Amino acid sequence: MTDDAWLSRLEEEHSELELDRFDRADAWRLGREIAERGLTKSAPIAIDIRTASGVLFHASLPGATADNDSWVAKKAATALRFETSTALLEARVAAGGRDPMEPGWLDAATYAVAGGAVPVRVRGVGVVAVATVSGLPSADDHALVASALRELAAAQRG
Repeated sequence: MTDDAWLSRLEEEHSELELDRFDRADAWRLGREIAERGLTKSAPIAIDIRTASGVLFHASLPGATADNDSWVAKKAATALRFETSTALLEARVAAGGRDPMEPGWLDAATYAVAGGAVPVRVRGVGVVAVATVSGLPSADDHALVASALRELAAAQRG
């Protein structure tokens, strides 16, 4: 996929991927689904779902390390701050947008621009949480989260 096509796909996903609701039970279902997909692929990932005020779900699959937990925290902080997926932010930067990691903007100890964090957006409400994966290449981390969110949205619509 070309960079332009990837950016276009992420922009479309950003405007379309919304849930009807999201509570702690939904966070558990989403986290468990991502974990099951990761286990099936023997993916060495950390999975995290959090709000601005706390963690709703966290798991580290075999092979994941404390470094993955650090990346999860940074990616989640970035997605919550910008209310956009870190993959979309990364693609916008690659397309010539301003890099928020430029000196004087974001602190690299707190934020990261790498795919894998996707805001959980509820229709009519906005961003209520962020689901994050770390341990695979950036686009694969993103795809794992986005596909599970897409499945949860479809299940809510019946």
